[in-house]
Amino acid sequence: MAGTEGRSSASSSSSVVADWSLVFWTLCSVIVPVLITLWCSFQRSRRQVLIRDIFRKSKHDWHYTDLFGQPSYCCVCAQHILQGAFCNCCGLRVSEGCLKKADQHFLCKEIMMRSDGRARSSMPHHWIRGNVPLCSYCVVCKQQCGTQPKLCDYRCVWCQCTVHDDCMLDCLKIEECTFGEFKDLIIPPYYLSTVNQLRKDKRTDYEKIVPYGRKHWIPVIVLANTRSGNNMGEILLGEFKILLNPVQVFDLSKTTPAKALQLCTLLPCNAVRVLVCGGDGTVGWVLDAIDEMKIKGQERFIPQVAILPLGTGNDLSNTLGWGAGYAGEVPVEQILRNVMEADGIKLDRWKVQVTNKGYYNLRKPKVFTMNNYFSIGPDALMALNFHAHREKTPSLFSSRIINKAVYFFYGTKDCLVQECKDLNKKVELELDGERIELPNLEGIIVLNIGYWGGGCRLWEGMGDEPYPLARHDDGLLEVVGVHGSFHCAQIQVKLANPVRLGQAHTVRLILKSSKMPMQVDGEPWAQGPCTVTITHKTHALMLYHSGEQTDDDASSVSEQEHVREQTDEEV
Repeated sequence: MAGTEGRSSASSSSSVVADWSLVFWTLCSVIVPVLITLWCSFQRSRRQVLIRDIFRKSKHDWHYTDLFGQPSYCCVCAQHILQGAFCNCCGLRVSEGCLKKADQHFLCKEIMMRSDGRARSSMPHHWIRGNVPLCSYCVVCKQQCGTQPKLCDYRCVWCQCTVHDDCMLDCLKIEECTFGEFKDLIIPPYYLSTVNQLRKDKRTDYEKIVPYGRKHWIPVIVLANTRSGNNMGEILLGEFKILLNPVQVFDLSKTTPAKALQLCTLLPCNAVRVLVCGGDGTVGWVLDAIDEMKIKGQERFIPQVAILPLGTGNDLSNTLGWGAGYAGEVPVEQILRNVMEADGIKLDRWKVQVTNKGYYNLRKPKVFTMNNYFSIGPDALMALNFHAHREKTPSLFSSRIINKAVYFFYGTKDCLVQECKDLNKKVELELDGERIELPNLEGIIVLNIGYWGGGCRLWEGMGDEPYPLARHDDGLLEVVGVHGSFHCAQIQVKLANPVRLGQAHTVRLILKSSKMPMQVDGEPWAQGPCTVTITHKTHALMLYHSGEQTDDDASSVSEQEHVREQTDEEV
């Protein structure tokens, strides 16, 4: 009996131990992974803080990437790396562990040369070893560089020339840099140091220090809107900083156009070209900043403006020959060549004044500046709905295709609802003071440029009638009417013509009753009874690229060139 009780107590105690052992190992299997995860996340966040601290204090423009786009080697330890940091200005690539050493041992591109009391007119090459561009060739032996699977060969961060390790001579290390193919666009560091010295001496005769002794120096300033397009702005910023002086490249999300364009005042008069990377709204923002320069008395520093289209519609870019949209298909080097070869042209800019009815004229009129077009009716309604949707969920509108799909959805909806019908009964239209009898319409569009609605030549329509081509520098506006959203769609695919109401130097539109959607250059709003007056404001100096053109553009381009030649002869 006693033995039985002993055995039962022993078995019960062993079962208790087994239960506690099971509980212990279960807790370990749950807690240990959690602790490991917390430790790893703590170390990762600590590492990120250290990296950000190095980035903040560094003279390099470091960016971290989880995967390099091409085979890369650390410039410090020469090991192959898949992830790490790269400098957007000089092109250095390093592993995470070598970041601090790289920051201490390698100099980045100098925006301005250090002053040593001497006036300089040249500078030596700035060589960086390894990670040379694909398909680059040695300037000495003319053979391909970067072919070996290791850190090898040299690249100059200014002129972009490459040299084999074996071909690198002592004379090349001290040779003067020519700044390469884009020497006419680059602002050299020694120029800015000389300008700085002149400013200290209170002198402004910057024309006397044009670099290289060249007469046709046309420095370019790049203004990129990183919020336009599919993150293309961020990529373009880095690529332009590699090819140019980083001081010439501005991120408009961090620096306003007005502030960036003050760099023009440090450069020779009437020589600067500005490349705007963004949509038509970004271009309008920059042109407004240029108008402010005129008000400040800086007319002689006004630049000419080229466009790299990153927006949704890009009608102004299309009109000036820069294309309907950019998605990285053209190398940045070719874009700079296009800017160098582009011709100067004028663009009419218009003042749109909206005066509300009633309120005893106590309300101040709304004033807009128009570059592209003004409209009232279905296309303004689509823009208003799109704008309201984008304000609620901006993350959904990062793709040009998605944006156009949303426009299509709202256009289809309006075909069924017809919210803007009987517009002709609600408005009066005057062209140069003469009242126009309106047919049955749903919308009126006032055009300054040839393109509308993302690439449609609205004034010409199907091109089967002998109407004069729309121009953007003749001081005239083209006014057309549309019967609805479906009519707009027919015009865009060349199945219908618009209702041409006329051309005029001044347009006056009176909204007698109800509230209607309006837009100026894609900026929509809902407007009550009012009077809209459109008058000429000023001209903008633009750059026209005549490289690639479609059949629709051929006749328009030839006529523009003919008028330009006549203008030159008169001058």
